[in-house]
Amino acid sequence: MKEIIFIALLFVVGIGFAQERETKYPKMKFEKTTINYGKITTESSGRRTFKFKNVGNAPLIIENVKGSCGCVVLDYPKKPIMPNDSAEIKIVYNVLKVGRISRTVTITANTKKPIKVLKIKGRVLKK
Repeated sequence: MKEIIFIALLFVVGIGFAQERETKYPKMKFEKTTINYGKITTESSGRRTFKFKNVGNAPLIIENVKGSCGCVVLDYPKKPIMPNDSAEIKIVYNVLKVGRISRTVTITANTKKPIKVLKIKGRVLKK
């Protein structure tokens, strides 16, 4: 009987430690993970923004943000984003290139899963 109580106690303590470790990570929560330009023309603005919030319990540090090609220009926070603070990743797609838009933006951060991939889609038409 004592062995069962001891094992149960170890199990409960183990769950507590696992939950404590979980709360030490920042966590990015995006308003949306895909930007859909829809059908736009070569005279449209290619500027868009991914908005997110750090819903974790530790400062969020974005180490790198990279587009899947040179046609996406990125601006992202270089300073830590504190818990419950919001921030933005700004992109500019080169709308002078006619055709289908299917790109990704890869974020590397100090989150539990360090890689987050966002998507950009749509179609650029001639005016």
